[in-house]
Amino acid sequence: MKKGYKQLVEEANAQIKTYSVAEAQAKLGDPQVQFIDVRDIRELEREGIIPGAFHAPRGMIEFWVDPDSPYFKPVFGEQKEFILFCAAGWRSALTTKTVQDMGLENVGHIDGGFGAWKAAGAPTAVKERKV
Repeated sequence: MKKGYKQLVEEANAQIKTYSVAEAQAKLGDPQVQFIDVRDIRELEREGIIPGAFHAPRGMIEFWVDPDSPYFKPVFGEQKEFILFCAAGWRSALTTKTVQDMGLENVGHIDGGFGAWKAAGAPTAVKERKV
């Protein structure tokens, strides 16, 4: 293995903006900020969500961010700050680096992810399961 996940995450973190939970929480509810949840849908249903976050699974992010893609999501065309998160901050670090490399500006992620957010007592909500 030339590079393991730890090295990839470390390299990404050296090139992206990282918010503490407190810094991110201070931005919750700001109309110029969009939280992006890159976790799997089962994680949202099991662990909960950050109110107002947009769910963009990591496996689709390149297609949803690119305006030339047939899967483009208009939320990514808005002139907002994007704060990404996953469960622990690893996937969101890699994803933040990817979308930054693609040209998405004003993007960062939450150190420690949703786990740290929840442990800090920051606002969460229940994700309703689709029947």
